[in-house]
Amino acid sequence: MTVITAPALASAHEAVADGTPASAPPRSSPPRPEPERVHRIRDDAEALQVARQLAAEFATGAAERDHQRRLPWDELQRWSESGLGGMTVPRRFGGAQVSCLTLAEVFVTLCAADPALGQIPQNHFALLGVLREAGSQAQQQRFYAEALDGLRLGNAGPERKSAEAPTILRGGPKLVPREDGGLTLNGQRFYSTGALFAHRIPTRALDAKGRPVQAWVPADAPGVQVIDDWDAFGQRTTASGSVRFDQVQVDPEDVLPLWRLAERPGLYGPVSQLIQAAIDQGIAQAALADALVYVRERARPWVDSGLERASDDPHLIAEVGRLQITLHAAHELLREAASTLDELAASALDAEGRWTPLSAEASAHASVTVAQAKVMTTRAALAASEQLFELAGSSATRLSRHLDRHWRNARVHTLHDPVRWKLQLIGNHHLNGVLPARHSWN
Repeated sequence: MTVITAPALASAHEAVADGTPASAPPRSSPPRPEPERVHRIRDDAEALQVARQLAAEFATGAAERDHQRRLPWDELQRWSESGLGGMTVPRRFGGAQVSCLTLAEVFVTLCAADPALGQIPQNHFALLGVLREAGSQAQQQRFYAEALDGLRLGNAGPERKSAEAPTILRGGPKLVPREDGGLTLNGQRFYSTGALFAHRIPTRALDAKGRPVQAWVPADAPGVQVIDDWDAFGQRTTASGSVRFDQVQVDPEDVLPLWRLAERPGLYGPVSQLIQAAIDQGIAQAALADALVYVRERARPWVDSGLERASDDPHLIAEVGRLQITLHAAHELLREAASTLDELAASALDAEGRWTPLSAEASAHASVTVAQAKVMTTRAALAASEQLFELAGSSATRLSRHLDRHWRNARVHTLHDPVRWKLQLIGNHHLNGVLPARHSWN
């Protein structure tokens, strides 16, 4: 287990042979990108082009990073300099304000190359969505500028189940007023994807009145500890471990009133879920692509087939056809959901580009549409990553091939927001007219 404290930060560059994190040398807090090196994305087309360029770079070494659990520090610095971190910043704050459709395609592209590295920015964009709907003008001006300068956000996510935190929405850190007018944050979080690599670590907390708020804590603030204790068998290099806050002083100007979002129907939850679905789609596409290459180049035809090439086996051909249909359907539902969010977002902006609340029905429509995509991308990722071995044969299971990473990644990431509750949400809405609850997981 590697413990990272501010201002000294330890990374997990080194790993032992079985992939368990080894003790790492001291490292300063994540370096801030030099502003002059950070590109400014101009529009949707450029965001997609940059994503494709990065994906080509990140695909090289992705299998080894997974096998060795080598955390992608250098790759994330390159990501920051690419300017993608500021691509969703509204135009009135100097950003490209790319569409949800572009955001989804960027994640599909990056996650098809390396889904763990591609997942790391998920909370960055989800948090920028919360800022759009809950932040003040001054907060938006300041935090959006940081995103345009290449600074990364990493959420201190939900805590593990305990007596103090029996559900995701209950328990967690407390934000207590001080006599000098400031605030003090104490508590712990887990499932903190991106926090290890972040310059700010926003976390959900309860204020003095017991209301949920979000404190955008600088990663190098005294009392912040990021603990690299993520040991899942998939998505291994996301470093989605623990964050502790011990008497951390927080500026009241760095606190967003999450409790107000319960009263304001919006899109921050559906946008967050759209990103999760896009990650699964990327995993599915990578698994099928590797399966096709393996069947063409390495697999042997079954002895009873009488064929010279495995790629001529009619059973394998039919299975590839079925998988392709599943992946195509999932991708189309993802794109449809993203386009729906874009239409609703356009209707929520006033003449000056400021966010206004949606109707409860519109917000519900967004959640239901994205849930449908999430169900299908989950099925696509699991099917493609498992059927890979059915198509490729037993030789594909050798550790040296690194093909198991697709199933491990799919199995771990698709547990993010259970599909059984997506199905319940969809069915309950269509059958009984029930509007989904509004939170980050819907």
